[in-house]
Amino acid sequence: MQALQTMDLSVAKQIRFVLTDIDDTVTTEGRLTAAAYEALEQLSAAGVTVIPITGRPAGWCDHIARMWPVFGVVGENGAFYMRYDRVKRKMTTHQWATEAHLQDNRKKLDRLALEILQAVPGSALASDQHYRLADLAIDFCEDVTALPEAAVQQIVSLFKDAGAQAKVSSIHVNGWFGDYDKLSMTKTLFAREFGLQLQGENTQALFIGDSPNDEPMFEFFQYSVGVANIQHQLHRLTHRPKFVTPSEGGAGFVELARQLLLARKI
Repeated sequence: MQALQTMDLSVAKQIRFVLTDIDDTVTTEGRLTAAAYEALEQLSAAGVTVIPITGRPAGWCDHIARMWPVFGVVGENGAFYMRYDRVKRKMTTHQWATEAHLQDNRKKLDRLALEILQAVPGSALASDQHYRLADLAIDFCEDVTALPEAAVQQIVSLFKDAGAQAKVSSIHVNGWFGDYDKLSMTKTLFAREFGLQLQGENTQALFIGDSPNDEPMFEFFQYSVGVANIQHQLHRLTHRPKFVTPSEGGAGFVELARQLLLARKI
């Protein structure tokens, strides 16, 4: 990984889209700082389209799409995207699965939740589970005492043994039934909303994140960035971001925003 400062300003200048994880990327220790939110606003005001790509639930995403200075948001690791039209006052939600599939999958996930909580002492349902449409989030360090790596991997194995997908974030293990991830729904959003077919060599989009569930994005995008706390997750990553910020969490996001904004003034 290269230091963010080595990104050529001519490269930074052509970035039109910033796709960003939220937890421990825009936020810092679970909070959205004033500086990070201001960076979102400054990017938007400069004509940069910002789209959070998160594992957080539908309930949060509805709020983010409405209230944050963003174009839209991909949620629950690619289960859907939401876009709020402020002129028409209309929310658009595009889901990967049909309502029938969602209901069937929820029953299976509810059974799986009981199995995981019984098998892995100290684990818990994520506090935001009630606001989720399509996945099951098991907390291993957000609101519980941090579990050892072996326990995290046991949770992943229980998901996979049940035929579900499983992705580790910086705070949760998310599991779901369905052949999608952050990248697949990002591609869907770009095709439906912008009429653009994303390609691996795309030079106008950049992704910034911090954890294993961001790995499909790190692998796909030519310009991918990790905030400094990505260093804590390298043992779980095969595909790493190309650049890394000097600072962790929201401060790292601010550093990226400043780099992009500086380039646009040249």
